[in-house]
Amino acid sequence: MNGMSGKLIMGGVAGTGAMTMMLLIAPMMGVHMDIAASLAGMVHAPGMVGMVIHLMMGILIFPLVYGIVLRRYLPGSALVRGLIWGSILWMMMEVAIMPMLGVGVFGINGPGMMGAVAALMAHLVYGGLLGVIAAGEATPELPKLARV
Repeated sequence: MNGMSGKLIMGGVAGTGAMTMMLLIAPMMGVHMDIAASLAGMVHAPGMVGMVIHLMMGILIFPLVYGIVLRRYLPGSALVRGLIWGSILWMMMEVAIMPMLGVGVFGINGPGMMGAVAALMAHLVYGGLLGVIAAGEATPELPKLARV
């Protein structure tokens, strides 16, 4: 594994970890989001399989797609590129995955706009962490975040 692949995977680990923690606190805000159960339901498998799918996509698949295909073509700093990637993932989830789950575009027949906004925040955290860690710019970028 080369240095870039390692940084991508570490960014994926950090982003997926943060996103998963956000999913655990979402019910305190009145939003129920069980990604493991949703993914497991899509493949007709037990909940643990859904969690494995979530982890594999967040740690391996999405970071490698970002790093190999998109990173160099997206505009802006490492943080901005990561936020764009997180937004792309969120949009794909809202217009493709949510309807497959039976809750409609932007969860209109399920969690609704609160769920869509919570999912956007989680995807932005994921993408932002992935972007700065994959670029090796975590230390210089984080102080800039604090000033925003």
